[in-house]
Amino acid sequence: MHTPHFLSSALLIGMNYSLGFLLCMGLLQTTARAVRMDKLADNKICGDAECSHVLSMATALDDFTAPDCRFINIKMGQTVYVYSKLIPEEGAGVFWSGSVYSEQYMHQMGVIGYFPATMVKETQTFTEDEVKIPTTNMDFYCE
Repeated sequence: MHTPHFLSSALLIGMNYSLGFLLCMGLLQTTARAVRMDKLADNKICGDAECSHVLSMATALDDFTAPDCRFINIKMGQTVYVYSKLIPEEGAGVFWSGSVYSEQYMHQMGVIGYFPATMVKETQTFTEDEVKIPTTNMDFYCE
């Protein structure tokens, strides 16, 4: 009677270690796929210190196809919520970060990324209080 109980306990312990190992490998594999991209700017304007409040709402003037994982795709006429505005370096483009919302493009909702400021027209400003903060490597981190 003691042998089956011992074997089942050993089997459970072995399975727990195997599961833990597999989970760690999966996390390492996910981390290995993440890429740190070049910074687009050293500073940004936000509505709060965490850039969690929406600065403004804009409408896309044209389609924009994301050139890499830092950016989002936007379609002409789509509503874009702007979370931050990068302060461009001399000779650099002007990029904002935001998220698109549209019933037609439900798969993109909630995804935050950069887009050229020239591709949108601001239609509503939500805050007059702006905070200038430095960008970090996490601002340009891709998965």
